[in-house]
Amino acid sequence: MTTEKSVPLIVLSNGTKIPQLGLGTYRLAEGDEAYNSVLTALKAGYRHIDTAHAYQNERSVGKAIKDSGIPRDQIWLTSKLWPNEYGEGKTLKAIDRMLARLGVDYLDLVYFHQPVGDYIGGWKEMETALKSGKVKSIGFCNFDNDEVFEPFLENVNMKPQILQIECHPYAQRDYWHKMAKKYDIKVECWFPLGGRESNGLILRDPVINKIAKAHGKSVVQIILRWHMQRGFIAIPGSSNPKHIRENINIFDFSLTDEEMDQINALNKEKRIFNVSLDEKRQKYTRIIIND
Repeated sequence: MTTEKSVPLIVLSNGTKIPQLGLGTYRLAEGDEAYNSVLTALKAGYRHIDTAHAYQNERSVGKAIKDSGIPRDQIWLTSKLWPNEYGEGKTLKAIDRMLARLGVDYLDLVYFHQPVGDYIGGWKEMETALKSGKVKSIGFCNFDNDEVFEPFLENVNMKPQILQIECHPYAQRDYWHKMAKKYDIKVECWFPLGGRESNGLILRDPVINKIAKAHGKSVVQIILRWHMQRGFIAIPGSSNPKHIRENINIFDFSLTDEEMDQINALNKEKRIFNVSLDEKRQKYTRIIIND
């Protein structure tokens, strides 16, 4: 199963199918940058767009989806709720506001963005939104901490379909892939290339550069192809039209088993975004994101 651009579809535990490669919109400014990036991606064959309330660009993302002319049911649209939107009496209303900002009738996936706040109470309303059809799948983002991961799962009726975490060749997160698999949860990777904060660290890796040269592909394409062959879902972000088009052009070649092993051996569990759970509790509970 693939999209028209040969992007594989990953089947989630509830039977929904998510395109394995998507466009991440973190740090894409509301207005022309977000709008043009999403429109470029959709014209290039992407059918998976990831945004968040915290990114403050949902209106531009939604407008680009509408203006693309592509039927809504052919586009997988993800967004994320911020901690001040968690809780009984809050989450359903927040989802309605999110739908209004995006200009859509439903979301394919909604995440809880951070593991702080009343996520247990809020999850009850996420389950209600799923049952009503306003949301097709539900997941949790950045819950990759033993203090919250299993305690959360033990206190909810419906398990998340996806866990979204930082993951790339230098931080392959093997432990969390195993934990997710235990509960039939798929893993989606943010910062699949290391993110802007890495200053191109992974892109300079000599092993990956050698593999790229052998295939006549860019380093970015090799890293994304590695994600695909590992079975990860990946959402690289970019506002550069050339890069957006290049990033999806990874389905006309394969890495050999030896090349996969070479990239797997680069794992250092070196996170680029390092914020402890205590820091998140102190910081993110104080940040209020409004419409």
